[in-house]
Parts: sequence; structure tokens; C-alpha cells
Amino acid sequence: MSHAILADRLTRRFGDFVAVTEVSFAVPRGSFFGFLGPNGAGKSTTIKMLTGLLSPTAGRVEVLGYDLTRSPLEVKRRIGVVPEDLNLFDRLTGPEYLTLVASLQGLEAQEGRRRQQELTALLDLDDRARALIVEYSTGMKKKLALAAALIHGPQVLFLDEPFEGVDAVAARTIRDLLTELRTRGTTIFLTSHILETVERLCSDIAILNKGTIVATGPLAELSTRHRSLEEYFLDLIGEPDRAESGLSWMR
Repeated sequence: MSHAILADRLTRRFGDFVAVTEVSFAVPRGSFFGFLGPNGAGKSTTIKMLTGLLSPTAGRVEVLGYDLTRSPLEVKRRIGVVPEDLNLFDRLTGPEYLTLVASLQGLEAQEGRRRQQELTALLDLDDRARALIVEYSTGMKKKLALAAALIHGPQVLFLDEPFEGVDAVAARTIRDLLTELRTRGTTIFLTSHILETVERLCSDIAILNKGTIVATGPLAELSTRHRSLEEYFLDLIGEPDRAESGLSWMR
């Protein structure tokens, strides 16, 4: 099978509002896939449908050959997810939370502890081992959510804005970790507003605008005629009319 994720005409309505309209794309196995779009384009809605957090109004999702609707548990055993809304258990400590996640994923206690210790050391979470998650900074919560998503060794990793609220040192650690995961064959699906990071990490991209796909394919091929991914992105999405923008009292 050449693809890890297949989205086929995904549509999601919220009452009369259509957030996503017949979105279709395929994510190659082992790729680092960037899913881009302006605010309100439907990225988070799409990623929630791809991971089973939200049912599509129409269309289907296939992950690693499994239909998500027919075999949701088979899919969820094989994926890791860092969602936009982290939804961590704030009254646990970080190690307690990772122990719980490891148990829910079916890891033996000794193996779960070993993986928890390695992840907390790698992501620099040891210093706050006794602190409740409610006391964590945004960046620490992001790192803890990533550790939880990785503890069972997923084949596909979904990341919704993983670098938001993360300092430069942590961002570098996360980038290096993701690069290593990809070299080991993990498929990574990333949404991010930081186009420089996407350009540095991603092999393939899809661009969503107003709930529809406007471009998809290998990054090198799509942006050949542009000096940067930012230029290609803005060319597709469009920029505001600068002649009519700005603050009247600043002119």
C-alpha cells in the first residue's frame, strides 16, 4: 500500500455552515505531510475527522488500510494524536498521566515506565515531575501531549499546531525528534502556521482554503516556480488589498 492516510470526499456540516467540502487527498507512507491553510480554512475540523474525534457528514477515511468508520479501534491502536485542544488530565502529574496512557494503550507496566522515563528525559519534563499538569506552561503541556502520543510507538502521528506556544529550545528538540521518527518509517501529519518549519521538515503538502483543497502533492514539485513556500501559499490563498488595509490614524 502506497498511502498511510486516504481522505475521500470528506465533508462536514455544522447546521447550515459547511466547514469542509469534499476534501480528498492521499498521504504517502513514511512521508512528512504538511496540511496548511489560513485560520478558519477547516484544518482542525479535517484532522478531527481523520483521527475519529469527529464524524464526517459525508465521505470516508482510510488509515493504514483500515476504514476508520468500520475499524475505529484498529486505526486508533496505530496512531498518535496531539490535538489542537490538548484535553490533558490537569489534576495528574506528568508521569502519572503518561503511566495512565501507557496502560490504556496496553503496555506492560515495566515497559510503560521505561518509555515514560525516556520520553520525559528527552523532552525535558523531569524538572516538573511532581507538579500537577494544571501548573504546566503551554509549551510543557505540548511536550507532554507529544510524549503521550508517542508512548505506544504509533505508525502514524497527527500533530495539530505542535510548535504553538513552544520556546526555541523545545521547538528544536521536537523538530529533531520528528525527523528521527520519520527516518524510522513513521508517517507524520502536521498542521502548522509556521511555514518555515513546514518548508524545512515536510516532503509533501496539501493546502486548504475555505474548506476545499487548492493544492496537494510533493512540496518540491508544487513550489518549483516560487522562491519560498510562503510565496506559493500566498499566491494560492491571496493577500489582502493593501491599498484598503491599515489604520486610518496611522496613515
